[in-house]
Amino acid sequence: MEQSELIEACKNNNLKAQMQIYLNYKDMLYNVSFRIVKSQQDAQDTVHDAFIKAFQNISKLEDHHHLGPWLKRIVINCSLDFLRKKKKLDGLQDSVTLQEEEEEDTDTFEETSLKVAQIKKAIHALKDKYRIILVLYLIEDYSHREIAEQLDLNESTVRNQYRRGKRLLIQQLQKNVEV
Repeated sequence: MEQSELIEACKNNNLKAQMQIYLNYKDMLYNVSFRIVKSQQDAQDTVHDAFIKAFQNISKLEDHHHLGPWLKRIVINCSLDFLRKKKKLDGLQDSVTLQEEEEEDTDTFEETSLKVAQIKKAIHALKDKYRIILVLYLIEDYSHREIAEQLDLNESTVRNQYRRGKRLLIQQLQKNVEV
């Protein structure tokens, strides 16, 4: 069955079509959620909630080519909602909005042989206020404005938290390379 047919079947509450969409996207959505919530169980629960919301609102999906990005946005929103409920985003609100740091944003990585596992571990170790913004910006390709809207923050706060988080991530990765 083609994706457009699957979506139409889902709009008619066809459980077989819903299961096929679930199987096609569950791993991608789990990875997105896990990078935000940092817990396997919480990511699984969040993905489950995201699929429920998606199937309840699939009639609003106009272009079947946008199913993946649409599902991704839902799981990101569910993940952020989960963190809000857990009060983990409060630290973001506490950060003082300083004048934007005027530093050159040059990424000067020397050739290193970092393993993906090391990078994931370094990102996972960051404080939530940095990790969430880095994940949304670098991995999920959200703009600073979109992140600010999602997290209900000033755009300048997001930019500052991004710079600080990136600096901390680079320091952590450089420590791993030196060891």
